[in-house]
Amino acid sequence: MLTLVLPKLVSFEGSAGRSVRVTERNLSALKSAYWVVFASGLVEPVLYLFSIGVGVGALIGDIALPSGRSVSYTEFIAPAMLAASAMSGALTETTFNFFGKMKFMRLYDGMLATPIRPFEIAIGELIWAMARGSIYSVAFLAIMVAMDLTTPLRALAAFPATVLVGFAFGALGMTTATLIRSWQDFDLIGAGQFALFLFSGTFVPAESYPAALRWLVELSPLYRSVDLIRGISLGAVGWIQVVDVLYLLALLAVGLVVSGRRMGRLLCK
Repeated sequence: MLTLVLPKLVSFEGSAGRSVRVTERNLSALKSAYWVVFASGLVEPVLYLFSIGVGVGALIGDIALPSGRSVSYTEFIAPAMLAASAMSGALTETTFNFFGKMKFMRLYDGMLATPIRPFEIAIGELIWAMARGSIYSVAFLAIMVAMDLTTPLRALAAFPATVLVGFAFGALGMTTATLIRSWQDFDLIGAGQFALFLFSGTFVPAESYPAALRWLVELSPLYRSVDLIRGISLGAVGWIQVVDVLYLLALLAVGLVVSGRRMGRLLCK
């Protein structure tokens, strides 16, 4: 029995270690100019929070939740900006940067000359993307607590949810990066990301959309992310948040499997 189980455990540990080496490579390759790009991913949602949440929110007033409870407009959109920040950080690393490393820098060709496998590269890049997304999340949650938009305890509970959101969008981003053919395709990715940002219950409740479109909105990955983080941030957690978690876990699993297989085909020709 031990001889059957032990090799699997050793293999898993070796695979995990090789994935971490990919993450360490990205950390060691950081340049000073990178931090300017890095910081921009946090500045954008913060500007939306203050301009729309605080500025426009003063004209809108309170928003009624499905439970009947009313919250200020700033409290309503702050969790959505947090989810959008996690999405943006993960997608930037796993689409634009990942595509450049794979297609133009040919970085992964050299890695495959070592024992590292395509799936382990995907895991390592996903961990790196989440390191960036987690810093965004911590900073934004601190701003929310400072503005009294949530409590410190709820902020702590929301952090793992933002990590899950980042992992799910990271896996989706890597899958997309293995499918696109040129830099021009990033215009389509940007358009799709912006459409998700605008029409995922970010600025208005999903109930405000026409019935024919509401189901489409609620099926989007960003809506499920917003719903999960908003429920935790506002203390309105229910069974629907379980659906959100299962949805994001499924997206993560499918994204990892597809991106790993696609990388194997592209890199191991």
